[in-house]
Amino acid sequence: MAEILRGIGVSPGRAAGPAFRMARPPVLPPPAPVTDAAEEIGAATRALAAVAGHLERQAATAREGEARDILEAQSFMAADVTLRESVEQAVHSGLAAAHAIDAACAHHREALLAAGGYFADRAGDLDDIRNRAVALVLGLPMPGVPDPGHPYVLVADDLAPADTASLDTDTVLAIVTEKGGPTSHTAILARGLGLPAVVACRDATGIPDGTLIQVDGVTGEVEAGIGEDAVAAVRREAEAARERAFTSRGAGRTADGHPVPLLLNIGSALDVRPGAAEGVGLFRTEFLFLDRHDPPSAEEQVAAYTAVLRAVPDGRVVIRTLDAGSDKPLPFLGLPEESNPALGLRGLRTGRVRPEVLDTQLDAIAAAARACGAEPWVMAPMVGTVGEAAGFAERARGRGLRRVGVMVEVPSAALQARRLLEEVDFLSVGTNDLGQYTFAADRQHGDLADLLDPWQPALLRLVAMCAEAGREASKPVGVCGEAAADPLLATVLVGLGVTSLSMAAASVPGVREALGRCSMARCEANARLALSADDAVAARTAVTDAMARAVPERAAT
Repeated sequence: MAEILRGIGVSPGRAAGPAFRMARPPVLPPPAPVTDAAEEIGAATRALAAVAGHLERQAATAREGEARDILEAQSFMAADVTLRESVEQAVHSGLAAAHAIDAACAHHREALLAAGGYFADRAGDLDDIRNRAVALVLGLPMPGVPDPGHPYVLVADDLAPADTASLDTDTVLAIVTEKGGPTSHTAILARGLGLPAVVACRDATGIPDGTLIQVDGVTGEVEAGIGEDAVAAVRREAEAARERAFTSRGAGRTADGHPVPLLLNIGSALDVRPGAAEGVGLFRTEFLFLDRHDPPSAEEQVAAYTAVLRAVPDGRVVIRTLDAGSDKPLPFLGLPEESNPALGLRGLRTGRVRPEVLDTQLDAIAAAARACGAEPWVMAPMVGTVGEAAGFAERARGRGLRRVGVMVEVPSAALQARRLLEEVDFLSVGTNDLGQYTFAADRQHGDLADLLDPWQPALLRLVAMCAEAGREASKPVGVCGEAAADPLLATVLVGLGVTSLSMAAASVPGVREALGRCSMARCEANARLALSADDAVAARTAVTDAMARAVPERAAT
């Protein structure tokens, strides 16, 4: 009988096949006395340097821009002077090279976990450095991804950037990990590679190698022990999706011609896929700032924004200003330690203590716009009040930026949507954070995945409030959370009145096709069904059943 495990879906799509687990980390031998400290320090130092070099070479050949940035950051960690100094101290305390590397990495790992949020997610990167360096010292092969000789689902406790970035997407069908969260490197890179992925899936590594499993990267459901027929059905569906991705082009619209622009979520110009969508709905500028002790210069920012604007010369580009704090802490901001950073100085609120960071960013966006002759849309994250929206709009417009909006990520913003739209030109709903704050459920808490399901009717009601405010004001209201990547849920969002959807490039074809099969009336009926349900499962089931009964609708030509 099949067993169902649940985690957090972080990269959309479905896949099925035999599960194979990552090899276990190298096991340390029993401690031995140190007879030559210099020799042990040299062995450990050479191993860390070799790991840093290996990661740097992988970064140079990475296919994805985000993968390259992440691998470079990890190579810097391996080469960090403080890590080497910790290893030397451990040797002088009586530990041999392998044990010294283990102790030093454990010390720095504790510091990362204590910092929380984004830094806690980086603890897995340090674990990978430890495993590789220890293996080198012991004369063992570097740990890595299994190679069973046929397509499979990769299951791991966690994945390091070096593992994820080097995956062969012709062989790896999907990724399932026990650790990680929506902002982990596994999540970021899996979305970039177009691989379905589920993280925070408890007991996943207990699945025996070779067990046939099915992975749903939207719902976070992993079904283990399925039959060959189920695998074949999912693979046919995946193959059809790949064919659609290859041929799918054109504007997003419903079957009766209602336009729904489909946009991309990106971290840099390297993530732009020409022809894949109608523009950029979310440019996450924080990737310029992460893993740095000093902010990027104004010139560096201008270059990055200019590159994106030139990569999308005829489409919409929505630039989100720095979304720092909480799960993305930045050392250079010098923010005070907080007992609950998710409810503290994050997003636009960081401007309360470091206003010059936002001012420099807005200046750089305006300069990039002038250089390209473009008109970017700019929006602020974590806006909770009308005053915050008005203040941001004034600062942006004072620099010549004319299309100014805010993100709706907290219930107060949704409740004040009408008033917000008196101050700004558009709203963009971030369903990931809006769900977190609506249900008081940490986005990275695997045991609360059901509350974080974007099909939750309470969350959809807040989206509906924003969309209704947009209709009344004749101003656009988009969704840029992962909810937009679910083809079935996309029909509900459009039925609620959402005017655009933004997602990872790999999700666009499926959403485009789903909308093309539904009239606006069908979308509105789906929205009513979802809103009237008691919970996320009931909402999804009701819409799924209705779509199965519906007569296929012909797309407008």
